[in-house]
Amino acid sequence: MSLYQSEYEVKVSFEDLDPMNVVWHGNYIRYMEQARCDMLEKLNYNYNDMKSDGIAYPIAKMNIKYIKPAEFMDILTIKSDLISIDPTLDIKYYIFNKKTGDKIFEATTMQIRIDINTKETVYSPPVKFLQAIKEVNNEKI
Repeated sequence: MSLYQSEYEVKVSFEDLDPMNVVWHGNYIRYMEQARCDMLEKLNYNYNDMKSDGIAYPIAKMNIKYIKPAEFMDILTIKSDLISIDPTLDIKYYIFNKKTGDKIFEATTMQIRIDINTKETVYSPPVKFLQAIKEVNNEKI
């Protein structure tokens, strides 16, 4: 079950290319991070809110599948699907070429919740995060 879905667009810039004139593979991770930050902003629970709650969500696991290359000036649509916030923050990403509609990339991330100071795992999601999810889903949780 999806808790929240979001879309974000990015235009491929010249600096994103590798010597083969396609997007360098590591930049897809940057696009995912941009989409994740955008999604959290839209949820009204961003990285500053996490910091205020004394927690962080470092990446623990990432699965990536490259399907087709993106090229200079392509506009990419990144669809982020928030799958879970408890016990881990799990997100699926799909990147599409906006012009062709082709899916060119997909990935999943799993982020664990830790206390910023002790670096120990925190097992309960922050109340503000839970409330943000409930609000966008009309109390669906």
